[in-house]
Amino acid sequence: MQQFQGELSSKSESLIAKENKYGAHNYHPLPVVLDRGEGVYVWDVDGKQYFDFLSAYSAVNQGHCHPKIVGAMVKQAQTLTLTSRAFHNDQLGVYEEYITKYFGFDKVLPMNTGAEAVETALKLCRKWAYEVKGIAENQAQIVVCENNFHGRTTTIISFSNDEGARKSFGPFTEGFIKIPYDDIAALEEVLSSSSNIAGFLVEPIQGEAGVYVPTEGYLAKAKALCEKHNVLFIADEVQTGIARTGRLLATCGNCSCTDGCENKPEVKADILILGKAISGGVYPVSAVLANDAIMNVIKPGQHGSTFGGNPVAAAVAIAALEVVKEEKLAENAERLGVILRDGLNKIAASNSLITLVRGKGLLNAIVIDCDEESDLAWNICLKFRDNGLLAKPTHGNKIRLAPPLVITEAQIVECLAIIEKSLNEFK
Repeated sequence: MQQFQGELSSKSESLIAKENKYGAHNYHPLPVVLDRGEGVYVWDVDGKQYFDFLSAYSAVNQGHCHPKIVGAMVKQAQTLTLTSRAFHNDQLGVYEEYITKYFGFDKVLPMNTGAEAVETALKLCRKWAYEVKGIAENQAQIVVCENNFHGRTTTIISFSNDEGARKSFGPFTEGFIKIPYDDIAALEEVLSSSSNIAGFLVEPIQGEAGVYVPTEGYLAKAKALCEKHNVLFIADEVQTGIARTGRLLATCGNCSCTDGCENKPEVKADILILGKAISGGVYPVSAVLANDAIMNVIKPGQHGSTFGGNPVAAAVAIAALEVVKEEKLAENAERLGVILRDGLNKIAASNSLITLVRGKGLLNAIVIDCDEESDLAWNICLKFRDNGLLAKPTHGNKIRLAPPLVITEAQIVECLAIIEKSLNEFK
């Protein structure tokens, strides 16, 4: 297959060379150097405009540099940025009240990154298991799903299937049981086999695995099994949450809680993990939410973060969540997601390069007709870039298509034309 690299300017080549020379090689970015973003668009250092169809892995659901969110950040940064949790600040309690009421939980434990939030949820689950459920110390186990992606800390990669993330990083943390995703029978079997199961950690949609949407009803059945066996249902909504899938949370299923969780969701997690778009992509903010019966096991000095719950994060998160409601981003994602998938399926009908279209809301992917070791999907993304759209492959042959939720129907139509044109150039 021909390598479509396009022409990079000397400025772009120089900046990429600096990254390669002075930065650790822990990512493989698409060869484009961006220096500006607004709404659904980003621009490279030479002024070329692109549609962003990755949204920083769903961190910029509200669009790049949303003025309300940036304004909240700037205003707070000019007043007070950090106190640590050694002292109270005037923003944290306001934020904690807002987010807990927004999602319908008693308490929040604020952190910074998605991986930190997952680690926090794991610790919280284990502590609850020992102090409330009565599991013997150091015997608690947490069930996870194969092909998961919850981050890259040592504990998290301990239960990953990705050998690229695992090789030469051991020894690994014990206490996890892996089962197939979207397999209720497997979950029932493992929950029935041991009284030491503390929790079930699951992505409502497996994003990094290629936007794998589970069977309808899977999450509700899984939650029911967890309740039956007194096991905590832990939902990692770092990527799927904050309106991305057409609902405020992906665990909301087909309920009507697009305006907040005033209505009873289809699945209410015992522990909810949020990150990415909770700040609109302008600042690292994550959160773990749970009710008092779980969260109260955490006592002073047992978990924390210098930056967790800082005043800037608090102000930014409130603004970002307000934008989701005010601009009806969940409704927009639901409506335009249908239009995008319909358009992709029409392209697939006439272009055999696409073997499958899948997704929910504006979290979607196309599966390319090649194996995971092929460079075909990468080359297609290079052609997308050349034609003005940025996307990235995952697991070799799947291309995630997830634009900011502020995108319009006209822009969706324009992007479908770019996708079709690019794919046709490979015929």
